[in-house]
Amino acid sequence: MARFKYSGRDKKGKKSGIVNASSRRDAILQLKDKGIKVIEINEVAETLLTKEISIGSPVKLQDFVIYLRQFATLIRAGVPIVEATSILAEQTESKSLKKALLVVEQDLREGHPLSAAAAKHKKIFSSMFVNMIKAGEAGGNMDDTLEKLAVHFEKQHFTKQKIVSALAYPVTVAFVAIGVVIFLLVSVVPTFVDMFKDFGGELPAITKFVLNASGFMQKFWWLVILFIIAVFVSIIMIRNNKASKYYLDYFLLRMPLFGKMLQKAALARMTRTLSSLFASSVPILQALSIVENIVENEVIARVISQSRKSLEQGHSLTDPMKKHWAFPPLVTQMISIGEQSGTLDLMLSKVADFYEREVESATDRLKSLMEPLMIVLLAGLVGTIVTSIMIPMFDIFQHVG
Repeated sequence: MARFKYSGRDKKGKKSGIVNASSRRDAILQLKDKGIKVIEINEVAETLLTKEISIGSPVKLQDFVIYLRQFATLIRAGVPIVEATSILAEQTESKSLKKALLVVEQDLREGHPLSAAAAKHKKIFSSMFVNMIKAGEAGGNMDDTLEKLAVHFEKQHFTKQKIVSALAYPVTVAFVAIGVVIFLLVSVVPTFVDMFKDFGGELPAITKFVLNASGFMQKFWWLVILFIIAVFVSIIMIRNNKASKYYLDYFLLRMPLFGKMLQKAALARMTRTLSSLFASSVPILQALSIVENIVENEVIARVISQSRKSLEQGHSLTDPMKKHWAFPPLVTQMISIGEQSGTLDLMLSKVADFYEREVESATDRLKSLMEPLMIVLLAGLVGTIVTSIMIPMFDIFQHVG
């Protein structure tokens, strides 16, 4: 969606301002509908101040699933694609999706197919969506294709929410623990420093450690903040670089407790996406290329790339997978059966169902295990600080007594 600066005239006289539109012609039509006769109109170049900044996907997965469900229903009811897109652009609560759909609607009215119009908005419509829509257009079964896409993204959303809910508790407790420790070191511990100095006795090692930590926190609190910011920035930079992201993903998959769950989630996403693409008659090499780009795990993506090259050379799809630790025998055996029997989409769907259930049970087990561990961790941190203060306090009371 572009921005246009205009000057014109309405019934009250001269008028100027900014209008958002998909094209110059669309901007003029919008102003004409408002009773403004355009004298001059120019596109405004984007700057850092005017450019919309979004972190991650600009459209929530939940909003996209609702859009697909409604789109499939409208098409099945006989509503033309152009009119359905117009209706959905008005109804959606996602601002980013709304803007994209308004531009897509304009392209559709100009005679472009939906797949070509959607392909212009890569941040909103993934390559998987575009290719499945293209297959639906060729096969004349757009409603079924949209329904398959809705089911696919729905399952993906469910799996993602399960992982988020499993990780949310330990992350929240960790932040609370850090906050409590910082508060105690900065606000509570310093009040006892003078008392311990007046006492003059030899302080226990644990008390010395806590007092030193408190002194450091008071003097160099800004260094702690800079360190936290540096960690977050480093993680973002690593994730945006394919070479470094591979090592991050490798580390995450090898982590105790969390690694197996993340591995199962990545395999569920891979097999579900491949199954949906094959079921929509997307060519296998193209499907593998799409999955390689959207699987969101560089370890899995590299193996898929090797499988694609293996297939191009006339070998089996599963040869590279069998040699890699990230692919259990269940995955390779089911894919091999699918290759031999010609039911690859069905076999991949069954594997995806299995791993989605595994992720669900793994997240439930992880949450039940993490709760007592995090409580013990929080109690241990706070208890260490409290103990470091109480031990010399008892000595003072005995000395006074």
